[in-house]
Amino acid sequence: MTKIDERLFFTLAKQFGEHKKILVGFSGGLDSSVLLHLLVDWRNQHNQEVQLRAMHIHHGLNPKADQWVEYCQQICDDWQVEFCFERVTIDAREKGIEAAARDARYQMFECELQKDEILVTAQHLDDQAETFLLALKRGSGPAGLASMPPVAEFADTLLFRPLLGYSRSELEIYASEHRLSWIEDDSNQDDRYDRNFLRLHVMPLLNQRWPHFPQSVARSASLCGEQEQLLDELLNESLKELVTQDGALGISPLEVCSEAKRNALLRRWFSYHDMKMPSREQLHRLWYEVALARTDAEPQLQFGQYNVRRYKQKLWLVPQLQSLRDTILEWDICNPLVLPDRLGELNISDRGIQVRAPANNERVTIRFGVQGMMSIVGRQHSRHSKKLWQEFGVAPWLRERIPLLYYNEQLIAALGIFITKESEAAEGQRILTINWNKTLLK
Repeated sequence: MTKIDERLFFTLAKQFGEHKKILVGFSGGLDSSVLLHLLVDWRNQHNQEVQLRAMHIHHGLNPKADQWVEYCQQICDDWQVEFCFERVTIDAREKGIEAAARDARYQMFECELQKDEILVTAQHLDDQAETFLLALKRGSGPAGLASMPPVAEFADTLLFRPLLGYSRSELEIYASEHRLSWIEDDSNQDDRYDRNFLRLHVMPLLNQRWPHFPQSVARSASLCGEQEQLLDELLNESLKELVTQDGALGISPLEVCSEAKRNALLRRWFSYHDMKMPSREQLHRLWYEVALARTDAEPQLQFGQYNVRRYKQKLWLVPQLQSLRDTILEWDICNPLVLPDRLGELNISDRGIQVRAPANNERVTIRFGVQGMMSIVGRQHSRHSKKLWQEFGVAPWLRERIPLLYYNEQLIAALGIFITKESEAAEGQRILTINWNKTLLK
């Protein structure tokens, strides 16, 4: 066994501990070929109980992609490793092709992982340096500059990167000593991609001037990671006090914080919701345009597929919702009615809201987004709908999600919230109990 083997075996033993089920991301390139060979050797020599699987992602971006699948299948057959592959479709419109391909890979890994199985990928020291420089280019803070940790939580399990401490040149030595072959992806020579530009043009100059540059960058990334971990520990209790059971964030306590502490807490609130970290400019807009907007406003700011909104002196992350304002659904009350946008269904049941049955000449419909004055049961005077929503504690973004029961053009009930005086039954008139089975109302 060579010195590189010994070091790598030690890394595996230290990281994996008692984990016995391993899924390896296997592209067939140098890095993942070294990783898979290493794991096979480790399994054969040290731990026969290890269940090893390799997964190849077919991106469909290269004419040789089908050949690469066949190659990876053959390698896994030769090494007695269970093999699987998945095709993905890359949508580069929002993030660019590099980020979109990466997201697609990890989505497939998440879908494929089995119970108690860990994911292992082959990023190495040079990859870490490139990731750091890319984060620096984006103007990232310590969280981004921390780059890739050796071990991270992923999809209810763990993601391991055991090669992060080893350079590509060391992996090439390992591959040569073990007579490994691998796929050379010609797209790696296309310097239109940022990572390739760094790898082809920038890193060689930096390494020529400072031979240990990747190791120094890795130390800086590690220190940034330690600082973020320390901040997490110091701010965790404060965040718990600010976040409600519904995941909203209290505004008033943030007003007495310094800008630095407030921004740190806001970033961790986004992380709590598994959201992408906002930029400093976005945090500035969030605070002044949403949190501190005038009291009678209903401000919101878009973050990807979510909006941050203010309600009851709290900040809420709300998914972008389909407008239902012009929706009118005919309802034959003898049958359940499926509501749009995954809001559930309505049916006549023995529990729910009680209203009079419709007359034979009354058309029953479900609508959304009521406005105007109305008289409801339990109130002497009529009130405007906005005041009623506020009184019943219905957040602005949910007001269009409440099914409204109409007989002809008369509002009978806002299901689950209130009934109008027109819903009351005359003597001897039949009563209906309407149940709203909610499946998605958040």
